[in-house]
Amino acid sequence: MPDLLTAFGLIAVVLLVAALASGVVERAPLSFPIIFLGLGVLLGPQALGLLALDAHDPTLEAIAILSLALVLFLDAVKLQFDEGRRAWLIPVLTLGPGTLLVIGIVAGAAALLLGLGPIPALLLGAILSSTDPVVLRDVVRDERVPAAVRRALTLEAGMNDVIVLPIILVLTALARAEVGGPLGWVVFLAQILIVGPLAGFAIGGAGSWLMNVIDRRMGIRREYQALYGIGLVLAAYVAGTAVGGDGFLAAFAAGAAVVLLNTELCDCFLEYGETTAEMAMLLAFIFFGALLSTLFGSIPLLATAALAAIVIFLARPLAINLVLLRAAVSPRARAFIGWFGPRGLNSLLFALLLVRDDVPQAELLLAITGLVVFVSVVAHGASATPLAAWYGRKAAAETLQEERESTAAGLFAQSPDAVPRITVPDLARRLADADPPLVLDVRTRSEYARDDTRIPGSVRVLPERVAEWAAQSPPGRPLVTYCT
Repeated sequence: MPDLLTAFGLIAVVLLVAALASGVVERAPLSFPIIFLGLGVLLGPQALGLLALDAHDPTLEAIAILSLALVLFLDAVKLQFDEGRRAWLIPVLTLGPGTLLVIGIVAGAAALLLGLGPIPALLLGAILSSTDPVVLRDVVRDERVPAAVRRALTLEAGMNDVIVLPIILVLTALARAEVGGPLGWVVFLAQILIVGPLAGFAIGGAGSWLMNVIDRRMGIRREYQALYGIGLVLAAYVAGTAVGGDGFLAAFAAGAAVVLLNTELCDCFLEYGETTAEMAMLLAFIFFGALLSTLFGSIPLLATAALAAIVIFLARPLAINLVLLRAAVSPRARAFIGWFGPRGLNSLLFALLLVRDDVPQAELLLAITGLVVFVSVVAHGASATPLAAWYGRKAAAETLQEERESTAAGLFAQSPDAVPRITVPDLARRLADADPPLVLDVRTRSEYARDDTRIPGSVRVLPERVAEWAAQSPPGRPLVTYCT
């Protein structure tokens, strides 16, 4: 456990380096996880020896809990802003089989390459099926990539942990043999899947409602509303754990309550919460870098490197191609989404939970996870900027199917024949009327650049931004969209 001075120094490093390196990370084949994992190795016992800790370190556990609880809560809340309540349901349901397929492939490879038993192999498969939102951040913020693709990646990174975490909890119970008999399993599953989430849902719903009521009556300053949101996350985690459930699922349920009950938290919390979560995650990367540098000697490096290759180059692309089999996307989009499934902090946090719960072979699984994460962070972090630029050039040069959709759900539920059409003469006649329709030029990037024909008075809107444009425009005026 680091002393107080070392802890302050590490926090200073995170804040200073993150700010100074942000511009470089946006332009270079580099990512924050690469930087901070490398810093951890540099500061660890195998290098400078300034930071020494073990897998049971309470500081690491506290940072891990705070990071994961905040990320899950924010993921649930942001679903309201990203896709709406119903639009994200289709891709989320589609991701379930894809995640299970990844778990199965990775578990089988782990059993063959590393000689793990069924339960440890499945645990490792579940841990390594989680995608990391920190590494994906540069990709999903790059507007050269079509919005539907970015949102599909965002949804997956935000939602697959909710699929993975219950699987890990069940496998952990099996590994520890702590649940006995059918009745015991019914009680256990009810606690983690119903009781804990209900406790978090109650905290999230009641807490956000109470904030709204008091803010309307007496007014609460924005900075206190931001801090209140952090308190809400921690309260949901504590409540879920106190009733015998899982605190992380309770934190996600608290965020879902804010969405489903039509309550709102101040946008200042989303900004402050995301900043707090990111700083906590970067600090956690430093700790994990120092810790993992001492664990790699306990694992077969070649076999684990082969497992990393299977996770990154086989399991993920294969699962995603099956998931997107019926989606209206180009082959480039399938390859792009299939590649960008980085393993990162979430996988390390899940592996750390096994150590906390004294699961047999937990430290071995943490070390294996760490090496896979190192490989993934370097491969995906270094390729994010170049591949996003390549994809953007392709979108500018030719029309891609995914450009026509603004949501991930739209990739799975297109119905162009159901859209009413208007002929050119009819449009010309209507434009000559006293109350003409507004024409939106929603051609793709490449079509718009290739053809300089413009309808007089038309408004240029990228096809992926039509829904966003419509939400900000006054209703009532007839619209005609021009797409070819």
